[in-house]
Amino acid sequence: MFNKILSVLLLCFLLVFSACSGSDQNIKKLKIGDPAPDFSGTDLNGRPLSLSQYQGQPVILRFWSTDCKYCRADTPIFNKYFEKYQAAGLRVVYVNRHSDEATVRQFIADLEINFPVLIDKDGTIAAHYNIKIEPQTIIISPDHRILAAILGGVSEPELMNLLGEYLENETDN
Repeated sequence: MFNKILSVLLLCFLLVFSACSGSDQNIKKLKIGDPAPDFSGTDLNGRPLSLSQYQGQPVILRFWSTDCKYCRADTPIFNKYFEKYQAAGLRVVYVNRHSDEATVRQFIADLEINFPVLIDKDGTIAAHYNIKIEPQTIIISPDHRILAAILGGVSEPELMNLLGEYLENETDN
């Protein structure tokens, strides 16, 4: 419960912060419960990817950078969580907008990432989600509503608290 309250407060802070930044006023400010904006791109393996193809599945959308200490520290958590719950429908997508492809590929190799990674060169995906600071993790329900926005590092208990009800049918391995 505390993590959900913290997530809501953090999202409110980020929305206020982004409203003061002079960003494009045509972009809708998001809040908990809002529909998650659809996005599309091509992952680093050349496969097209969009949020809409994951309808009915919970999604962790992670905005990150290669020089981020939190990103390096908690990527093993996302790897483990994805491995454990992908059969239950969980999807994880990493989105990078600041690094060149070679640096991103090295990060992926170093941390053995097995889920899709997009490079958001023009910042379109980040703009749809009002991302100003990384790392930021957007937790999306199976009906593609925003459950939480988490700034900074993420723990497995946080993920379970937010997504457990959608993954509870999966047995622990």
